[in-house]
Amino acid sequence: MGIHSKTDLKRILTHFKLGHKNFDITTLDIGYINDTYSLSENGHPKYVLQRINHTVFENVERLMTNVHKALKSLKAETYSQIKIIPSVKGKSYLSDATGYWRVMSFISESTTYNTTTNFEIAFEAGRIVGLFHTLLAKEPLEHYRDTIPKFHNLELRKMQFLAALAKASTEKKEIAQEAISFAQEMLTKLEVNDISQLPKRICHNDTKLNNILFSKESNKALCLIDLDTLMPGYFLYDFGDAVRTIANTAAEDEQDHDKITFDKNLFEAFIMGLATNNSFLTNEELKSLPYGAILMPFLHGIRALTDYLNNNIYYKVTYENQNLDRGLSLFHFTQKAMDHMEYMKKFIEEKIEAPS
Repeated sequence: MGIHSKTDLKRILTHFKLGHKNFDITTLDIGYINDTYSLSENGHPKYVLQRINHTVFENVERLMTNVHKALKSLKAETYSQIKIIPSVKGKSYLSDATGYWRVMSFISESTTYNTTTNFEIAFEAGRIVGLFHTLLAKEPLEHYRDTIPKFHNLELRKMQFLAALAKASTEKKEIAQEAISFAQEMLTKLEVNDISQLPKRICHNDTKLNNILFSKESNKALCLIDLDTLMPGYFLYDFGDAVRTIANTAAEDEQDHDKITFDKNLFEAFIMGLATNNSFLTNEELKSLPYGAILMPFLHGIRALTDYLNNNIYYKVTYENQNLDRGLSLFHFTQKAMDHMEYMKKFIEEKIEAPS
């Protein structure tokens, strides 16, 4: 059960409107931030229980308000709706001495993928990301608050990196020299880009492939999950985050960098899927998408590198240098995306029609 005993978890469940059923509880090793458990009956998952990491998400009330509002709009014939199970006091989450907890419905016969070589999966990922934004396109931005302020802000991540670098041990800096040099070089290149004039949208802000549910039977994308970072942002954030885990068939912490790819066929399948739900995008947004495919892997890479230099205080790790491996892997994909910049521009222009 990890850090929470089965007895503790069963006690927590009595505070939710679940009918006090005797669920089988198993730990789900997904994500780097929250603690997640599956609640099953007779071998069939019914709900998901999560302890929200309130060190990362300091304002849980704000987070859950965002999610609750968005879920009201995130429903369509081809978009499966997740439901929040209220607490016995009618709230969307529980707060007690062990932390902040929520229970959500489980979408039956669904699965996730960390990476894929299946063009249908890549297409469906593009379609569902586009549909997600289409369904939220008319939501008032002012009704949504930041759950992690400046989450994808390049200047903030630069400042955090430089602060970690200044405090890091000589040994760590020597081990991470390749990653440090790349980060310094890329910061200089990326800082000249101004995205502040692009329209802001309600974004997921963490659209890696394994945050999309797929049907086990048909491979159809069902919905996006892990909505904790849902808040105002730029579409290129969601685009770039998806591309970094779809066009690259290697694991995020892959140590053999020869395995890191920018697979054009998977990228093209993703774009074709997005093109089925792209009417919300402006011409300027379309032009910005290749930059998003470079920015997002770099931002994730510099955050992982920063955490390594800070002695792994943010992301969960299973071995000492895992954050460094994540950073290096993400930086290698950043370079591959840079190498494909003109190709991405041309393909997007050909396949996604700009608004008149």
